[in-house]
Amino acid sequence: MPSAPRPKRRKALVISLIVVAALVVSLVGVELFFRNRATSCMESQFRSELGSDVSVGLSWKPVLLQMGGSIPYVTIDSTGPSFGPAQGMEVHARANDIQVTDSPDSSGTIGSSTADVTWSTEGILATVQSQPLGSLVDSVTADPSTGTLMFMVGPAGIADLTVRPTVQDGQVQVETVGAAILGFGLPTALVDGIVQTLTDSLQQYPLGMEPTTLAVTDDAVDLHLEGGQYVMPPQDPNAPQPECGIL
Repeated sequence: MPSAPRPKRRKALVISLIVVAALVVSLVGVELFFRNRATSCMESQFRSELGSDVSVGLSWKPVLLQMGGSIPYVTIDSTGPSFGPAQGMEVHARANDIQVTDSPDSSGTIGSSTADVTWSTEGILATVQSQPLGSLVDSVTADPSTGTLMFMVGPAGIADLTVRPTVQDGQVQVETVGAAILGFGLPTALVDGIVQTLTDSLQQYPLGMEPTTLAVTDDAVDLHLEGGQYVMPPQDPNAPQPECGIL
């Protein structure tokens, strides 16, 4: 019969297992530390670039293997109540093939990017109402069948303005379809103000992206963006910067 493992051999095996377990725990702890630091760094960079609060998620690749600032991809989600001038706008983006740098000319480069934007009718209404004469607008209704937005103006909706947003030549254009108040035309200043607010809010294309498709749904405007090679501008040297760890 084979002899039982010697006590010394069994003790050595136990010690080896303890050392391996401690090493794994240590590596996981270090990875979490640097991952959190890298996330804070990227959030600061994109917040500076986009001008809005965002949450950044790193790719599956361990940060400890991303020496030299090369990151396969990050996801970027808006977290604030607004995105640029647009209230209630949600942005979910992905930036690929990122090279993080620290120079006077750039904070890094992006190989390509995509984004899905959802701007709810509630957010559109709040944005319009914050502008001059915007308080006259009572409600916004989306019509997917015609791809239009209708703004009801005045008490009991005595007036209405209908516009149609579309993508043309890499830009969002807002066309006035109809405007009337008891059979008469709406004030030009009000119509122009609403159209300009919508146009400006839908021109906030992050990271050099351009709109490719736009759809009006039952309660929102959905926009899809795509972008190619992009150089991120340098961060403001006067703004507080987080430590970027091994990146």
